[in-house]
Amino acid sequence: MKTSRILMAASALAMSATGALADFNLTVLHTNDFHARFEPISKYDSGCSAEDNTEGKCFGGSARLVTAVEAARARAENSILVDGGDQFQGTLFYTYYKGKLAAEMMNNMGYDAMTVGNHEFDDGPEVLRGFMDALDFPVLMSNADFSDEPLLAGKLQKSTVLNVNGTLVGLIGLTPQDTDELASPGKNVSFSDPSEAVQQQVDALTGAGVGIIVVLSHSGYNTDQEVAANTTGVDIIVGGHSNTYLSNTSDRAKGPYPTMVGDTAIVQAYAYGKFLGELNATFDDAGNLISASGEPLVMDGTVTQDAGTVARIAEAAEPLDEIRNKVVASTAAAINGERDSCRAVECEMGNLIADAMVARVADQGVTIAIQNGGGIRASIDAGEVTMGEVLTVLPFQNSLATMQLTGANVIAALENGVSQVEDGKGRFAQVSGLRFTWDISVAPNEGRVTEVLVSDGGNWVPIDPDAVYGVVTNNFMRSGGDGYKVFAAEGINAYDYGPGLEDVVADYMAAGGAYTPYTDGRISQK
Repeated sequence: MKTSRILMAASALAMSATGALADFNLTVLHTNDFHARFEPISKYDSGCSAEDNTEGKCFGGSARLVTAVEAARARAENSILVDGGDQFQGTLFYTYYKGKLAAEMMNNMGYDAMTVGNHEFDDGPEVLRGFMDALDFPVLMSNADFSDEPLLAGKLQKSTVLNVNGTLVGLIGLTPQDTDELASPGKNVSFSDPSEAVQQQVDALTGAGVGIIVVLSHSGYNTDQEVAANTTGVDIIVGGHSNTYLSNTSDRAKGPYPTMVGDTAIVQAYAYGKFLGELNATFDDAGNLISASGEPLVMDGTVTQDAGTVARIAEAAEPLDEIRNKVVASTAAAINGERDSCRAVECEMGNLIADAMVARVADQGVTIAIQNGGGIRASIDAGEVTMGEVLTVLPFQNSLATMQLTGANVIAALENGVSQVEDGKGRFAQVSGLRFTWDISVAPNEGRVTEVLVSDGGNWVPIDPDAVYGVVTNNFMRSGGDGYKVFAAEGINAYDYGPGLEDVVADYMAAGGAYTPYTDGRISQK
């Protein structure tokens, strides 16, 4: 059960704040970027089989979170449970249920509040409003003007106040300032500077007698640090959006948990329900943060799954077979996506996927796509194409990721792509928007790529090492997967959370009538 209740009236705030605070211990339990991962996931953040789950090889899932939250509450003196946004999008559960199943699971776990993530706007204000109507707790967004959007005005809040065993805790929501470019909030919602919005809410809350301030920020780790530096009065920032893993024990962490900026403690718990964040904070009698410690708790096979939640998710999964069997396109001939082809040479499925990627983001100035051959897992037979077939080809629930790269870094990425062809590794690059030639007689990463051409006014010209190009890939590769470290290290204006790759391919095929698979010599070998 929740340990808090929402207080709305300023008079109630003032009355509750009249007594002096003794040292107050508060445990902040938090999640972020769950992306509809109600079922357990693999170590690669994709689907995990029942057999692997039984063997303890899977992570996350709502049933593990239920158990972990209950245990964390039992050991805490005072606790709240909050979310850093992006419950929406990522699996067929969202495609089918939109926000309904997320609302059900969050209500059952007793969340106290969440902020709006950019993906909460993927289907416009209408779906967000339906989600909020189903929740037992408030959804927050301070850095936006939504007063002219009737579906949000009067329902969505900029901040709220919890009474946690007699102590007031103010919560403020933040959403990416560029959400209008990332999702579909509609013309009636405009976004503003996060630091200014937070400070305005902090001043209002502290003026009403609230002593502890927690920001729920779906803005990314870097922005959270900027907000902490640019504001006063914020005690804790619970982050999201950048899928950042913070830890005091792992060498894979982006920073310590919590990351301290001045007197503000910043936390984030990666994504997909793989971790439950647990921050233990102590405040003095004036409401100042005097200590903060903790660690994200991994939701691995040692965490028992709640039986009732397992049964409910299994029930909710049954209708998804209808989607898996849905005909989404057709193809005039079989599309070759065989492992031996797509990890060594230009393959038909690689061209389809890469072309679809570029087409989806061409209006953003993106001209080049690079997709790893190892991410292509099957061929498709001629005739009708079902969503299940598309998901078999692309089972990893990857999303589109965009960035800008210099020509030199594009060449470096292609060098990585051909560096382990002899071993059949999955990093081999399937491409669109460029042509390249490589020489297997050259040692790996020593100049195997001998020529790279890009389109210029309908002609193919040598890539300019100093020029900057718009590039699209998948989020796994963009974060350095399959050896593409150049993407993680050198990508400019990177964004990893676009639409699902399987949906991009299905939409592309559907838009063009019966698809005709092809190769055109875009990859050649000396």
